[in-house]
Amino acid sequence: MTGTTSDIPPSDTLHRRGLMFILSSPSGAGKTTIARRLLAEDGHIRLSVSYTTRPMRPGEVHGRDYLFVDADEFARKVDEGEFIEWAEVFGHLYGTPKAEIKSGLKGGYDYLFDIDWQGTQQLYQRMEVDVVRVFLLPPSIGELERRLASRGTDSAVVVADRMARARSEISHWDGYDYVVINDDIDACFDKVTGILNSERMRRARQTGLVDFVRGLMA
Repeated sequence: MTGTTSDIPPSDTLHRRGLMFILSSPSGAGKTTIARRLLAEDGHIRLSVSYTTRPMRPGEVHGRDYLFVDADEFARKVDEGEFIEWAEVFGHLYGTPKAEIKSGLKGGYDYLFDIDWQGTQQLYQRMEVDVVRVFLLPPSIGELERRLASRGTDSAVVVADRMARARSEISHWDGYDYVVINDDIDACFDKVTGILNSERMRRARQTGLVDFVRGLMA
């Protein structure tokens, strides 16, 4: 797996187990913007790089953006149990590699996941204690449609399809631990980073606490 940060694990005073930080939202609600800013400003989180059968887009790099494979290779990985989760989105397959994520979590790395509710559900079923689920909502349906249309890259038909999918995705909001309304990108980012930092401090993740406390009481 290729991370977006250095390969130096977090230098916390006490060792802790890493977490899987999931950001989900309907298209246009700000998930990508928040994710990119989080990766740029937080040196202790790395992007989970998924396998996909989607064609590579201009500017994308194999191993940085996605691990691009054909359908046969993807199917082989599914059959051999190499994914924690996988799903079909807009006709293409996406899967999260298992071995490297589990090893990284044990070493204290945090991973950012930019996935939909299907992938979130699968990750939670398999890795419950390591998963933190955050869902971003737009301030209104009208504003979401305005954002999608203002991109100028999609036809009216495509925008309508994305709006239909958005309504479906929003219906799964209650399957997340945290829900943040993105009516201001800076305020939204502050709330998301607050959630991340609080979750890092959970007692169950502070695996070095037992020895530390024993030392205090010795």
